[in-house]
Amino acid sequence: MTDFPYSTALIVGAGSGVSASLARLLAARGVKVALAARNVDKLAALAAETGAKTFATDAAQPASVAALFEQVTEEIGEPDVVVYNASGRVRGPLTELDPKEVEQALAVGAFGGFLVSQQAAKRMVPRGRGAILFTGATASIKGFAQSAPFAMGKFALRGLAQSVARELGPKGIHVAHFIIDGAIRSKTRPESPDKPDAMLDPDAIAQSYVDVLLQHRSAWSQEIELRPWTESF
Repeated sequence: MTDFPYSTALIVGAGSGVSASLARLLAARGVKVALAARNVDKLAALAAETGAKTFATDAAQPASVAALFEQVTEEIGEPDVVVYNASGRVRGPLTELDPKEVEQALAVGAFGGFLVSQQAAKRMVPRGRGAILFTGATASIKGFAQSAPFAMGKFALRGLAQSVARELGPKGIHVAHFIIDGAIRSKTRPESPDKPDAMLDPDAIAQSYVDVLLQHRSAWSQEIELRPWTESF
């Protein structure tokens, strides 16, 4: 197995999908993993399986995010991989959307990404190394009807990733944005038996994250698009 260049990782917005698959892959490589979410009770089984530490946090609150990084540093050391996987979803006709709900969705979907990447950068820049990964979606590049808040957040997160990559890349920090362009397979959302691999496999997505983390700095990816092989491009 190729030597892995990172030893500690923080996944913000952890759940049972892509972030869980990524936690398993990182832990298998000997990485100390921290899982952060608003509700950590749902992470108990994953933490037990991977040996990860769990932390309750509100990604949209500056004080909460700052405290998260302090706690993670105390428990496992400064994270040299930080993954932002949180998002806010509000659906409905434009004329019927609740502005407060939209504001919260944007706070989680985009502002939280800023807060997390800022705290990560404060620790990585002095060391001259690290990686910050952002999870995007089809909505990062295409806004759908009655899904304006989600598209607004994901478009903003993509812009953040591009800006942060251009700023921090020359300082030795690998920043990458992943566009997950399609439905993700899960126990509650299985694919049709007559259409195998027509949905994205979370384990395969996580492997792509690991592959990017293994890239040599002479050929870093800033953005990766992942979609099922059956997709019409």
